Amino acid sequence: MRALFPGRFQPPHWGHVKAVKAILEEVDEVVVSVGSAQFNYILKDPFTAGERIWMLREGLREGGVDLSRVIIIPIPNVENNLEWLGRVRSYAPPFEVVYTGNPFVAKLFRDAGYEVRQQPMFERDRYVSTRVRELMLAGDPRWEELVPRSVAEIVKTIGGVERLRIAAGGEAEPHMW
Repeated sequence: MRALFPGRFQPPHWGHVKAVKAILEEVDEVVVSVGSAQFNYILKDPFTAGERIWMLREGLREGGVDLSRVIIIPIPNVENNLEWLGRVRSYAPPFEVVYTGNPFVAKLFRDAGYEVRQQPMFERDRYVSTRVRELMLAGDPRWEELVPRSVAEIVKTIGGVERLRIAAGGEAEPHMW
């Protein structure tokens, strides 16, 4: 059985890694769909789809996930939810079950005939991508505890914290190009 696990992963954190591990205890393969793939360099979505796929792959590897059982794909977002559902079906290999914590996404997939299961949640008050980005913006190094070390290294390599600050309008001095 193959499952779909949709999310934005801005950035991936330990909760995501633990969720994928838990899902793989119930299914043979998981398709991790990186949503809002066309958005990047903005406050809510600072990282590109390619960067998030890279972070996910390295974070899952660090977490001991068998990557031969994981397929990571980008999914561009659209305003029309039924169109988005069709896009997911078009971009993803066939899947039988969807894991989500979003009630609206669950309804969309249920209405389309898919089995929907509750996404495994791990310390949801702690592992939230919004919180990771808030800590980055505040200059609080505790964000690094919430993500795999490999993800933190990628964020540093790509200048992710600075990018987030620029997106928030917090750049001390604008660069002149």
